[in-house]
Amino acid sequence: MATFISVPLKKSSEVDLVKPLSKFVTATYPPGEEQAEYLRAVEELNKLRKSALGRPLDKHESSLEILLRYYDQLCAIEPKFPFPELCLTFTWKDAFDKGSLFGGSVKLALASLGYEKTCVLFNVGALASQIASEQNLDNDEGLKTAAKFYQLASGAFAHIKDTVLSALNREPTMDISPETVGTLSQIMLSQAQEVFVLKATSDKMKDAIVAKLANQAADYYGDAFKQCQYKENLPKYFYFQDVLPVLAAKHCMMQATAEMHQSALANQKKKFGEEIARLQHATELVKTASSRYDEYVNVKDLSDKINRALTAAKKDNDFIYHDRVPEVKDLEHIGKASLVKATAVQTPLSQKFTDLFEKMVPMAVQQSVSAANSRKAETVNRLIGSMREATNLCNGVLASLNLPAALEDLSGDAVPQSILEKSRALIQLGGLQSIEQLIKDLPELLQRNREILDESLKMLDDEEATDNELRGKFNQRWNRTPSGDLYKPLRAEGNNFRNILDKAVQADQVVRERYTAHCEMIALLCKPENELSAAIPSANPAKTLQGSEVVNVLRSQLAQLDEVKREREVLEGEVKSVTFDLTAKFLTALAQDGAINEEVMTSSELDARYGSHNQRVQQNLRRQEELLSQIQVSHQEFSALKQSNSEANTREEVLKKLASAHDSYIEISSNIKEGTKFYNDLTEILLKFQNKCSDIVFARKTERDELLKELQQSIAREPSAPSFSVPSYQSNTPAPAGGPTPAPRTMFSQQQPQAKPQPPARPPPPSITPQAASAAVPVSAPMAPGSSNPPPVAPTGPSQAQGPPYPSYQGYPGYYQMPMAYNPYAYGQYNMPYMPYQAQGQAGYPGAPATQQPYPYPQQPPQQQPYYPQQ
Repeated sequence: MATFISVPLKKSSEVDLVKPLSKFVTATYPPGEEQAEYLRAVEELNKLRKSALGRPLDKHESSLEILLRYYDQLCAIEPKFPFPELCLTFTWKDAFDKGSLFGGSVKLALASLGYEKTCVLFNVGALASQIASEQNLDNDEGLKTAAKFYQLASGAFAHIKDTVLSALNREPTMDISPETVGTLSQIMLSQAQEVFVLKATSDKMKDAIVAKLANQAADYYGDAFKQCQYKENLPKYFYFQDVLPVLAAKHCMMQATAEMHQSALANQKKKFGEEIARLQHATELVKTASSRYDEYVNVKDLSDKINRALTAAKKDNDFIYHDRVPEVKDLEHIGKASLVKATAVQTPLSQKFTDLFEKMVPMAVQQSVSAANSRKAETVNRLIGSMREATNLCNGVLASLNLPAALEDLSGDAVPQSILEKSRALIQLGGLQSIEQLIKDLPELLQRNREILDESLKMLDDEEATDNELRGKFNQRWNRTPSGDLYKPLRAEGNNFRNILDKAVQADQVVRERYTAHCEMIALLCKPENELSAAIPSANPAKTLQGSEVVNVLRSQLAQLDEVKREREVLEGEVKSVTFDLTAKFLTALAQDGAINEEVMTSSELDARYGSHNQRVQQNLRRQEELLSQIQVSHQEFSALKQSNSEANTREEVLKKLASAHDSYIEISSNIKEGTKFYNDLTEILLKFQNKCSDIVFARKTERDELLKELQQSIAREPSAPSFSVPSYQSNTPAPAGGPTPAPRTMFSQQQPQAKPQPPARPPPPSITPQAASAAVPVSAPMAPGSSNPPPVAPTGPSQAQGPPYPSYQGYPGYYQMPMAYNPYAYGQYNMPYMPYQAQGQAGYPGAPATQQPYPYPQQPPQQQPYYPQQ
């Protein structure tokens, strides 16, 4: 009786996981122990896939354990790697499609980890069904194991039904479509319930319980049969054509089992008529299963058991009880009891699973950490930028006031000490040549970055053009994601890089203009002290201001301002040295809430870390603002005390320009060094972008080649024209007879011809003269008024096939329309006399319209192939 259904495994093409995953690891993690550990884990993952999918699996729990471990590992790494960006393409064949003569089986290639997980889970269900089918159901352990794995298979297929469309975002192959896996899940659940029926029977449980279990199993099998029968796509598979009769037979057998045990319950309740009625119904069910599905299931044991019980019940009722036997429709319905439930898919499925990438944080955490680092960098740059801006403002104000040089130049002819210090500083930094070399290198760095970006985008453009060309050629057959849609994020990223480069060009131009404006004074500052002294105009000695209260106040204020600057330098170092890591907090939030509110968490942490520094920076800026106001007031008093003349004014202007040139040199040099570092860093980023573009283009080319191969096979499998049914007279062997050769026809078939039957013979030739024929059948009879078609053929005779309305093909004569009055199969129907066969050159057959020419039969050329369709 026990015939159980198992599901075949899907087959996958080999995939190299090492190269793309290793590239991500090396690009994301710095060299060290952590990176080496992840690279080893990538190798182990690749080996695990080969073990799970790259070899035939035994129908044993150890093989299923490998599949479960691989599925768990896929679920574990899904949030840790950016699989959409890696463009890993997984190719799987349809489990039920056996292919055709001209091509392989149906397969689908997708760059989706969800697709890989779905197919692996399908194999989990398939292998679980095979393991369950191999169990020995004669012992308790085998029954428990079979029930366990059938429920696991049902749960796996049910999970695919709920998730496959969202995982693939496109139409899946038929084997993993929601309809198919839903039916498989129901079949596995039915078999699990049947196993419990067998266990209850072997445990000799009460008949009422066994009847309810069996009736529930019959219900499950009935639902599975309906799903197979009424869903259009399923019976197309050879697999489901074999499954349908098994399901129907199992439905009958489980119902018969339920009736048999319910009859025993009726016997216990002294309802002997009901007992006989139920046993008779069970006998009918078993007979139905035996007569229709005998080659699929063995019902002999069950049939014998029911027949013995029925014979005994009838004998007792006929001789002793004489109870009335009710109709089946009047019997009370048997109850139902389900002991099975599809096992929910909850990772980890394997009890021995250990995550190979346990220390690697999920991509959501990585992205949150990256965003937090960006916010931190913005905060640091804002604080440092505000302090540097304040320093530049301070230097600019002092240079415009010629301070502190004005206080040092009371003699009017010596070079002020502050100017000499600035000159020595510039010479030590490399002077004019150093800054000119840095400016000269900028265009080369810019051009290198532009070339990398242009080459990356050109790869995308070329592949997209090829994709559009093939899409226009194959139309709907080219059913992969358009390259234009797939490349939108990359193009947006490329446009962002281009905008960054354009802004960098503008910043470079501003730096060059500023350098040009101060170039002359910078060159003067870089000269030796004697040349510098000669270049500065001399002036008459100023009035004796040494010891003046205004000078002392100014010097005190400048000293306080220097202290404010030094405080800012200390603050800048402290701001740069602050470090913190939010990874642990992000992991906790992800585990507790399933999501990370990065903005709120990062803002809170930044306020705690940089709140005090921000307050100190603001205090420093306010202190500087107060001091500059005081210095400007004191400088006005100082200028009023000095003796003004044209030489003194000229000298003061030159000193101001020299001080400003020093500050500009420091700022320009800093800007150019930052620009050089920016271009070098951008080069690394653009190279990663180029690698990303190269990887996705390579993956798309691989996918394109696979799809082209499938299309070629599909086109080869398709017929060149629609198929036509073969007329019955061509498939039957008629009695040999002489007669004219029938008109040739061009017929088409989807399958390769197997044989070339001989053309059927013509009916016997007529035996009357043409004159008699003319007299016997008028031209206008028996045509219906307004009809141009020949009269209908008798229902009992085969109809003459009509040729297809296609133009003739080269090498084959075209199809010629039959004369309207000629129908060799309809003589007797309309009482038309038999007409003699007319030889070549005779007049046309009677019954044709008067205007029609005699019908010339086209003759076959010598050694021409038969014109009949080949069977």
